[in-house]
Amino acid sequence: QVQLVESGGGLVQPGGSLRLSCAASGRSVNANTMGWYRQAPGKERELVASIISGGSTNYADSVKGRFTISRDNAKNTVYLQMNSLKPEDTAVYYCRLGLTYYYWGQGTQVTVSS
Repeated sequence: QVQLVESGGGLVQPGGSLRLSCAASGRSVNANTMGWYRQAPGKERELVASIISGGSTNYADSVKGRFTISRDNAKNTVYLQMNSLKPEDTAVYYCRLGLTYYYWGQGTQVTVSS
């Protein structure tokens, strides 16, 4: 059974940083496309960043240069380092494993506010 557990969310001031973690079990993060998505109130869920099995990464234009996706194969965990956070980054962040057939984590709230 595949399980994804996100952590690391919280309240941060504009300009601050957070690192989200997604610990996977049941499947290997390095053998699957892993993605971070977010959903703000009243908006659709959107892709923030992804990393494929070969290691190539992709980012939404809105986060390029500020966010970095990475993985630790030994810990079977994917990370999202978020720097220079803005109020518009406020959302629930979800981890996803897989591409055609996929699994979601439960989400972690990120709030950027002064």
